[in-house]
Amino acid sequence: MTTLICTLQDHLDDVNWCAFSAKLLATCSGDKTLRIYNTSDFSELPFSPLSGHGYSVHCCCFSPCGQFLASCSTDATTLVWSMVTGEIEAIMEHPGRSPVRICALSPDSTHLVSGASDGTLALWDFPSKQLHRTRAVNDTTMVACSFSPCSQVFVTGSTYGDLRLWDLDMNQLHAEKNAHDLGVTCCTFAPCILSSDRIVQFQLASCGQDSLLKIWVIKKFSSGAHKMQLLHTLTGQSAPVLSCAYSSDGQLLVSGSVDKTVTIYDAKNGVSLYTLNQHERYVTACSFCPTAPLIATGSMDKTVNIWRLEDGCSGHGKGGKSHTVESLLTSSEGKASAGRLNLLVADWSEEDVSAWLVDEGLHQLVDKFRDNNIDGTELLSLTKETLASELFIESVGLRNKILRKIEELKNESAWSSIPDEFLCPITRELMKEPVIAADGYSYEREAIESWINTKNRSSPMTNLPLLTTLLTPNHTLKMAIGRWKTSH
Repeated sequence: MTTLICTLQDHLDDVNWCAFSAKLLATCSGDKTLRIYNTSDFSELPFSPLSGHGYSVHCCCFSPCGQFLASCSTDATTLVWSMVTGEIEAIMEHPGRSPVRICALSPDSTHLVSGASDGTLALWDFPSKQLHRTRAVNDTTMVACSFSPCSQVFVTGSTYGDLRLWDLDMNQLHAEKNAHDLGVTCCTFAPCILSSDRIVQFQLASCGQDSLLKIWVIKKFSSGAHKMQLLHTLTGQSAPVLSCAYSSDGQLLVSGSVDKTVTIYDAKNGVSLYTLNQHERYVTACSFCPTAPLIATGSMDKTVNIWRLEDGCSGHGKGGKSHTVESLLTSSEGKASAGRLNLLVADWSEEDVSAWLVDEGLHQLVDKFRDNNIDGTELLSLTKETLASELFIESVGLRNKILRKIEELKNESAWSSIPDEFLCPITRELMKEPVIAADGYSYEREAIESWINTKNRSSPMTNLPLLTTLLTPNHTLKMAIGRWKTSH
């Protein structure tokens, strides 16, 4: 079952794109702005809207850590914004000054691709914001792009109707001509990698003006060759499909259409699960939240709808509006009133610490802690001496109260028995940065990298050769470990 929990009505023109990070939702529009919302209650951030583009903003995407947001526009630029201050961190002017229609960040935050109306592609080194490579496909407009979960290849789609696979040197690895009649509108990789002893496989969803949503399998062979095969053709919508997105675990797929509907599919089996009818005009954008059972959909009706998915239900729903998001994350995610509850205390931001002080009835200390830039790590290291000499808290009783509250936080984080799937198969320790290797198993990054460097690229689990040494961050497992840590 799906429920419409709120509708955001802040944009003054068509909504062109929406994107989630772990804590934020970004939307962009023909009104030249981007708007940023907190996913705990969908209140708009103080520095929103972001106004830096001169024309319509077509696309936006978060860096995996959520610290940066990239956006591209008809003004021929891709801007990088700080999600701490709302300030512009970099302005990347597209070669040839053609309107930029699409941008995508690699999962490892190393590269950004932008595609333009004249068919040109620009590959940027994201840390330095410097142009790395350019290529062009003649007589078309680039309108779709997505990086593979390993960050080593990306797919582009154009108004010509083709899907093209590229490596990081901008070599074309494969071209699927006429993938969508009349043009591709969007494409997105599934977040998972499948592998065997000879083949590494990815899945890709694409949609187009032919009113179809397609699921493809992209195979990389040990020889280095690539092959693309059609797995499913989904016909759940009656007009051009403008947008599509996978859930963070790759199990669900959502699409938006000119027929004003949003359709949710079982991605593995290619089966339609829900059809949502709430927008009044074309549905141009859709995105899954990576940390909660939420979907955002944007439309030419200038609104963004936020939907909640609930397990154990089937059929079709039109959604019913709710005036509160209090019960938004009452399943495995816990309540959203503490977005910080999805983090270890050591990972809290200064804002998280301020919210904790308010919850504990220590409102009077918020400004003092902010002035001293106390984040989660600093909070855990506070002592009687630092409270007195550095924060100038004179009351002995208040100092003791703060220390008691901090000790309670530490006790709440004490771990019980660790689920086996959270342990690295090599070190048998709780994973901090789980990655998926070519054998399909997850390991602690440092451990598997050391193994590969010393064990002739064999799998620790199967003892078979690893076809590739590429390691893909396992964001789903990392979030599950984070939730477990929080509850223990």
